[in-house]
Amino acid sequence: MNVLFLVQAEQRAILDRLYEGIAEACDNCDTRWLTSDEQANLKRYFREQVDVSRYDRILFFLRFKKEIKQWRFIRTIPNLVILEHDAYQNYIPCKYTGKFSAHYRRMPWARVISSGAQVAKRLAEEGFDACFVPKGYDQALLGFQGRERDIELGFVGSTKSVAYSGRKALLDELGQVENLFVTKTKSGDEYCEMLNRIRFFVSADVGMGEYMIKNFEAMACGCVLLAYDQGEIENSALGFVDMHNLVLYRTVAELRKKLSLLRAEPERAQRIAQAGRLLVEEKYGFNRIGQQIVDAMRPALRAPQRRANWLMRLGI
Repeated sequence: MNVLFLVQAEQRAILDRLYEGIAEACDNCDTRWLTSDEQANLKRYFREQVDVSRYDRILFFLRFKKEIKQWRFIRTIPNLVILEHDAYQNYIPCKYTGKFSAHYRRMPWARVISSGAQVAKRLAEEGFDACFVPKGYDQALLGFQGRERDIELGFVGSTKSVAYSGRKALLDELGQVENLFVTKTKSGDEYCEMLNRIRFFVSADVGMGEYMIKNFEAMACGCVLLAYDQGEIENSALGFVDMHNLVLYRTVAELRKKLSLLRAEPERAQRIAQAGRLLVEEKYGFNRIGQQIVDAMRPALRAPQRRANWLMRLGI
């Protein structure tokens, strides 16, 4: 399978290993890093730089806010597959509520690969060709160092986005009753070293409906992951088992109760950390996620349809 893979040149997260995993699983993968300007004018970029007849699949992993402004052109691209890590925002209160569905409705023959099992299920129920491939972690950048953990309870990451308002509220509430260390680091070595210092990592993906990359990263680095429970569909799809390979909670009170138990039973906490690390090392490195993405692209795509509906012509 010959694939044209378009990604963001200015990507905050380091996803090079994911891109490499996708490329290695293809017969041929033409990976191109598009600048912000190129993403903003895809019609010109394709006209000048792309021969679509060369590719069996054209895979987008671009900024959604730029995609939605260019749907009239994007819907003309053949063999289109969209990889999306933010479609959970379709179903939470934020500026993109419902906008992913509206965008995909304009090109229902395109395949959407979502990083949330529940999100993929809901999109499929709306009639889209949606499938699930989870987020994962960079197995080359992040891993277990076996060092002393001098931070008992911590969180590393951002809380500023509107989409993270639930995360911030929970961390603030927890910080009032526990000695919670909250920080930000640079990606790469500094981030890996910080995760390896934290014994219990608090994941607070409140209301998102799926597990963010941070969960897999913390598990890979040997933390005991305290994760806001995203529900049975997500947990079953990922192999997440409460008090076996992670600790699930829905309230600060429940988190504190389980944390108290594990403080009293450090060997049990260690077993949970080890089981979580082994799970993600086996299944969720970007090399394996890349293979899953390519496998999800292989089945035949739906045939494009003419937009006869006048509402669709108006872009509604």
